[in-house]
Amino acid sequence: MIISYQGAQSFKVQFGDTVLAFDPVSKKSQFKANNFGADIALISLNHPDMNGVDQVNRGDKEAFIINGPGEYEIQGVFIKGLSSVSNYPSNSSEQVATNKINTIYTVNFENMNLCFLGALGEANIPKETKEGIDGVDILFVPIGGEGTLSPSDAYKFAVSLEPSIIIPMNYDDKSLKAFLKEGSSEGLKSVEKLTVKKKDLEGKEGEIIVLDTQ
Repeated sequence: MIISYQGAQSFKVQFGDTVLAFDPVSKKSQFKANNFGADIALISLNHPDMNGVDQVNRGDKEAFIINGPGEYEIQGVFIKGLSSVSNYPSNSSEQVATNKINTIYTVNFENMNLCFLGALGEANIPKETKEGIDGVDILFVPIGGEGTLSPSDAYKFAVSLEPSIIIPMNYDDKSLKAFLKEGSSEGLKSVEKLTVKKKDLEGKEGEIIVLDTQ
């Protein structure tokens, strides 16, 4: 499996010939729009920073779009969408927007479990949602973008899910520094991409990996 960070909350995850896009960035976003093809696109929040499905379509090939809670199986990939709350602002003039529906996704393939928290705004998630998150190998967590978890809350919530690897997203230099301090990982160097197999996760407990923006 190869994981690359596309900026904002967007990731490209590739395994074999299958490509997943998490929260692809649209052309209407303040962030750089994505430009890669995907088989499956998962949208946590209906916002230009995260709903750029047109950016991951290629020619006649359109990505299968998942944009809310439910259970799905596509091309041997098992996906579960779980409801939570986001306070992500609707636009640049709005500081915080309360009680928007954010979808947390768990994804199982290649015998690995990914959990993508999306634009999560509150660590106090519904009981049934937390019960749906189990055996996390790789966790994607927002660490300071407007309306999302603070670096401190993000780290505490992340380790409570007991993942093998934690990948931060949606941050600036200040929030990343604060997050790494919480995890006693000050000075951690970023890497271009993460190439990982199930066997590579053995013995890892909450290891933070920072990915360069592609």
